[in-house]
Amino acid sequence: MRSDAAHPDKPRGGAIGNPRPVGGKGDRTRRRILDNAVRRFAADGYRRTSVSDIARDASLTPAAVYAYFAGKEALFLAAIDTDAATLIERARAEDSGPSVRDRWLGFLGRLSVTLDEHPLARRVLSGEESEVLRRLLDLPSLAEVRSTLADELRAGQLTGEIRGDVDPDLLAIGIETLSLAAIMALLQVGPIQMTDRVSGAMTVFDAAMRAPA
Repeated sequence: MRSDAAHPDKPRGGAIGNPRPVGGKGDRTRRRILDNAVRRFAADGYRRTSVSDIARDASLTPAAVYAYFAGKEALFLAAIDTDAATLIERARAEDSGPSVRDRWLGFLGRLSVTLDEHPLARRVLSGEESEVLRRLLDLPSLAEVRSTLADELRAGQLTGEIRGDVDPDLLAIGIETLSLAAIMALLQVGPIQMTDRVSGAMTVFDAAMRAPA
């Protein structure tokens, strides 16, 4: 395991990114750091990657990276969130269907297929980075999905499409939890062994959302 030497310019803390506003060149630099971090962490993993590696890939100094991220863990979490947000955006770009159930069940299916094009997100969900799994649910990209799903469930309750006897926020959390569990099991166990279980999970989603006859 390699680690970065202590640097006098390195801020302390474990936030996903330093909460200072950036714009223009700052935004582009931060994005360049994240793009290179996604590639490097996906290829080499958290333990074998140093901030110096990523800084070199981005043609920057480690001090420049620390100006945007509090440390390697913060950079790693931001890289995961970046990759996850792109994955989610691509999976949702094809959202279509007459109902909330159709759109979200389709989204979950596309999410599993599109994972192959996002190796860092796949690496984490495959269980190869067990140290950060506890922080997975704190990612802003997942929080946004939960919020969007809860809003759509709430709207569906008003039209009678979604059952009205459940809390839409809790239902959104439940759908997210089962979805993550199903995707992680699919990656770690294999699609053949998980075929019936994925179908079973989808049946649970459908039953939880469907308004009683």
